[in-house]
Amino acid sequence: MRISFLPVLLLALPLLEIAGFVVVGRQIGALATVGLVLASSIVGAMLLRHQGLGVMARVRAEMGAGRDPGRQVAHGVMIVLAAILLIIPGFISDIFGLLLFLPAVRDLAWRSLKSRVVVATNFSAAGFRGRGRNKTIDLDDGDYSRGDDPRRGPDPNSPWRRLKDE
Repeated sequence: MRISFLPVLLLALPLLEIAGFVVVGRQIGALATVGLVLASSIVGAMLLRHQGLGVMARVRAEMGAGRDPGRQVAHGVMIVLAAILLIIPGFISDIFGLLLFLPAVRDLAWRSLKSRVVVATNFSAAGFRGRGRNKTIDLDDGDYSRGDDPRRGPDPNSPWRRLKDE
């Protein structure tokens, strides 16, 4: 039986964040604590904009070079998660958010998770540029079979035959 720790984490995180507010508030004061929370939210929004645009440029460059953009897409998702963690009020979520903004931590997370994550791409260098809309073939029920009848041979009226002739 597999036990998921996600529900326990979701219940414990708010309590840990409240405890963090109390500890930090005792050390630096209530007003400074609120200021730190607001500052981390602003920094999270700014980092999301700056780093997010950089990741999008790297994804476009990977696609333009004909390589799989899966790693860059995963980095983009982690940057969005990091920004959300910074925008959420709390110091524990801020620590995890700041760690996710570091490329080395993202690479470590990607290496550990890529065996469990499937980035579904239908990608080839010619696939994005060479695909035309006029190549769609609309088949009726009788136009397709798993195998041609060896006694009759291929159907000469098949849409697949017409595509080759064009």
